[in-house]
Amino acid sequence: MLYTRKGDSGTTKTFGCDQRISKSSAVAEALGALDETNSFLGVCRSKSRKKSFKIGKREIIFAEIILEVQQNLFIVQAEVAGAEMTILTEKISKVENVVDEIEKLLPPIKTFFISGATELSANFDFARTLVRRAERRMVAAKEEGKIKVSPETLAYLNRLSSLLYALARISNHIEGKEEIKPKYKI
Repeated sequence: MLYTRKGDSGTTKTFGCDQRISKSSAVAEALGALDETNSFLGVCRSKSRKKSFKIGKREIIFAEIILEVQQNLFIVQAEVAGAEMTILTEKISKVENVVDEIEKLLPPIKTFFISGATELSANFDFARTLVRRAERRMVAAKEEGKIKVSPETLAYLNRLSSLLYALARISNHIEGKEEIKPKYKI
């Protein structure tokens, strides 16, 4: 059944918990932000199915990277909801390695860039902002003592925003699009 009517009063349940919580609680906000991020990453994945780049002789396919991230975000959501799961350090290292390899292919960053040089890069950039919001919501719930999350999970989300920024930049680079710098003129 696609509906239960149990949430009609503005409450929901989390993993392994018999108590209902407000849908506006810090925990529900964190879970919702993670869900929103994962859903939008589905848009990124669908728009990048035929896009790839080379690191040495290895072809890196955007959609495969994003699918792995989506799978990992389900682990993060389960942990936030109370399951005894966490992101392993190997997953953080894998993200860092991809970011490091992408960075080698790009000119160094000397400024911010205005999003939107390509549709795909704009989507990755938007996904980056969603990850940042999810991270803020998760930290808020943790600081309020509502959830326990591992340092590895927090590190993973932090690196994930870097990965999405790197994917946005490499998307522009592949398409030969110039990254526009803000002018800061009044």
